[in-house]
Amino acid sequence: MEHKENAYFGSERLGKLIIKFAVPCILSLLIASLYNLVDQIFIGNGINYLANGATNVVFPITVIALALALLVGDGCAAFLSLCQGRGDRENAHRSVANAISFTIIFSIVLTVLFVFIKEPILWAFGATQGNIGYAREYFDYILIGLPFYIFANAMNSVIRADGSPAFALVTISVGCVMNIILDPIAIFALHWGVMGAALATVAGQVVSAVLAVIYLFKTRTFRLQLNSFRPQFRLLGKVCLLGISSFLTQLSIVVTIACMNNTLIKYGAMSEYGEDIPLTVLGIVMKVFQIVIAFVVGIAAGSQPIIGYNYGAGNMSRVRHLYKIIFIAEAAVGLIAFICFECFPVQIISIFGSGDELYLQFAALAFRIYLCTIILCCVQKATSIFLQALGKPALSMALSLLRDFVLSVPLILLLPLGMGLNGALLSAPIADAISFVAGMVIIFITLFSRKAKSAGGQNNENQTADIGQ
Repeated sequence: MEHKENAYFGSERLGKLIIKFAVPCILSLLIASLYNLVDQIFIGNGINYLANGATNVVFPITVIALALALLVGDGCAAFLSLCQGRGDRENAHRSVANAISFTIIFSIVLTVLFVFIKEPILWAFGATQGNIGYAREYFDYILIGLPFYIFANAMNSVIRADGSPAFALVTISVGCVMNIILDPIAIFALHWGVMGAALATVAGQVVSAVLAVIYLFKTRTFRLQLNSFRPQFRLLGKVCLLGISSFLTQLSIVVTIACMNNTLIKYGAMSEYGEDIPLTVLGIVMKVFQIVIAFVVGIAAGSQPIIGYNYGAGNMSRVRHLYKIIFIAEAAVGLIAFICFECFPVQIISIFGSGDELYLQFAALAFRIYLCTIILCCVQKATSIFLQALGKPALSMALSLLRDFVLSVPLILLLPLGMGLNGALLSAPIADAISFVAGMVIIFITLFSRKAKSAGGQNNENQTADIGQ
């Protein structure tokens, strides 16, 4: 039944399939990224930019939580799609059940851990004397919703792979709409400040998690049974292996944010901008950047079930055509973003509250330098996700880490030694350019080289043997 349910992945027109699955995925990720953006907009306009800086300090906490969610969610989604392609019904439902158990247990463990290391982690992520009070308050309440946030995001990937991208969109949308409604009420009407913003976010996360639970009782391509939840660590290991790229990518982002925040504080204090303006501005720049990444990841991750099914079925010509379509779409997204960031940086930053002349001056500088190679970044990130969908987590992980950790962290630490704040901003464009070239080499060897094309006729057993390599 499961094989027939999604058999249209191998026959339907690719453009139509990508639109059907990518658009809901884009909207889901876009809405998810609005959680933090909405808080910053209302906090910036209702309190001050120091409070906005505090949300940037706490932001890496949610990235760590998302890393755990994607380790299980993206890994399980990729494994489920491959199972569907080869008609493996038994491992399909068992992988989802084990992923659910893993998510619940470790989300609770992570939340408890954060309670005990609150102070050191806030200072490590760039808290200043000006924003530490706001950061403590926001952190305390955000922790309440962390297990719900992790569960909802993990199951969102599974729901899409199950062939229900519209419901995946609903689970995130309803929670975000609630956050948007409650934010102004809590901040402006009830005068709860950053506590109100955090509680509004938590309320939305709880609703999203509840909707995900409801879906698990009416899945399309698999059925969860009581014996599905019997621990199978070998199966869970395969799931996590496929999701390790997403996991390490998110963790590398955490390390990069920590290094960047501390670098901005150090070199900002030596400049005319001071330590709080660069910290606040670049935090906003990164959040706006996440809007673009929502489109990028949405196109690639939304196409994962299509990629995985066709690769699992051995249809390599269709897989190659898929990559070409995705490449063009991602480059177009990057071009539009590039024009916006280069031409309208002050207008964009003004959405998040007012600031003095120095604040706006640094904002324009940050947008124009830090995101000047966003076209290359869009294609590189999509290529990494595409490799993950092929069941090649090692290549996917290597490409992700090259940009977000191996290159970014040393550049953030070294360039400012001679260039100050400008050096910190230039770290992203240099990392984008090098990792883009690496991505193109890897995808050519994997899909378009003579050797790759000659391997296109291998049977399903050979295709699935690639998992984990």
